[in-house]
Amino acid sequence: LAGVWAQENTRESIYDAMVRKETFGTSGTHIKVRFFGGWDFRDADVNGREFVQAGYARGVPMGSDLPTAAQGKAPSFMVWAIKDPLSGNLDRIQIVKGWVDAGGAEHETIYDVAWSGDRKPDAKGKLPAVGNTVDPKTGSYRNSIGSPELSAVWKDPEFDAGVNAFYYARVIEIPTPRWSTRDAAKLGVEIPGGLPVSIQERAWSSPIWYSPPAAH
Repeated sequence: LAGVWAQENTRESIYDAMVRKETFGTSGTHIKVRFFGGWDFRDADVNGREFVQAGYARGVPMGSDLPTAAQGKAPSFMVWAIKDPLSGNLDRIQIVKGWVDAGGAEHETIYDVAWSGDRKPDAKGKLPAVGNTVDPKTGSYRNSIGSPELSAVWKDPEFDAGVNAFYYARVIEIPTPRWSTRDAAKLGVEIPGGLPVSIQERAWSSPIWYSPPAAH
């Protein structure tokens, strides 16, 4: 599915949002996600009632280019997501950063920035799995884990002002039954061998791009 953040529900406004690339996609679930980039977002911004207004006033939305900032600053990003009312709770929000170094090599790093429960990253920064409530025999699951809503402000800890980069948000649900698991339970047969019992639906924002200031 595709989502569009438009100012109003008209064809013209929706097309304008597509041109701005203020859009997001999902693997089929109805997750909603908003993603803003700037240079001075604070935790209070995303936790306040006017976080969307703060995003537009002091930053740019998904699909945009970051404006030039004062020397020595690293970009900060504000992300918010809410679950599909008819699907699983949210496991985590990640920000994916990609860049190309001076030698032309491509790089990508994934940062966990918000997650459900009281999990703690390990010594290597890896976040434990959220768990799995899927029952293969019934093809059902329980929303007893995860969160209905997640949000965070995150600052790039390894920012290099001289390197082109992009950032996008990825929102991941808790495990839910795969369609083959649901069908097998309904038909009263075994799940075909080799097929996963559960999947984790997800959503992706459009990227926000950073370009170094032009040399003079």
